[in-house]
Amino acid sequence: MNTTALIVIDIQNEYFENGGMELVNPIAASLNAGKIINHFRERDAPIIHIQHISPDPAKMPFFIAGTVAVDIHSSVKPLVGEKVIKKHFPNSFRETELLDYLKNNQITELVVVGMMTHMCIDATTRAAVDFGFACTVIGDACATRDLEINDVTVKAEDVQHAFLAALEFFYAQIQTTETYLAHN
Repeated sequence: MNTTALIVIDIQNEYFENGGMELVNPIAASLNAGKIINHFRERDAPIIHIQHISPDPAKMPFFIAGTVAVDIHSSVKPLVGEKVIKKHFPNSFRETELLDYLKNNQITELVVVGMMTHMCIDATTRAAVDFGFACTVIGDACATRDLEINDVTVKAEDVQHAFLAALEFFYAQIQTTETYLAHN
């Protein structure tokens, strides 16, 4: 029985070119995520796709249900039989069936890929550890964007490194796609 599951978070059209929340280098991250997905598929290991949908388009005017933007990107489309969980918050566990699904399938370890590193990857990974899961985040299979604070722009590369470094400090092992595939 596989006790490790792959969580693919929010790799949706909204984050790519012409989406409402375009990230920096989403194609490269999604292609790396695809390599990890294929690795799990080859081993018939559990894969859970997370799909963010806006709970209130007036307050969150992206990830609108029924639009192409909310669709999971073609580079990582779920296969028939792969679990898809819809969520409305950055934390993939909040008000979803994710925790019950993982417990019911006796999952103890998670590999995390997806978008946005500074928001949904961070929130979900921290929650997973709080629920007792061991986590590995594949850093180059995640993407983020430039952020602003106090009229200062923080470049996506710096956001990515800062959030991954913070997660590695306590919450997760951070690996590259190449390193993960070479050792698992």
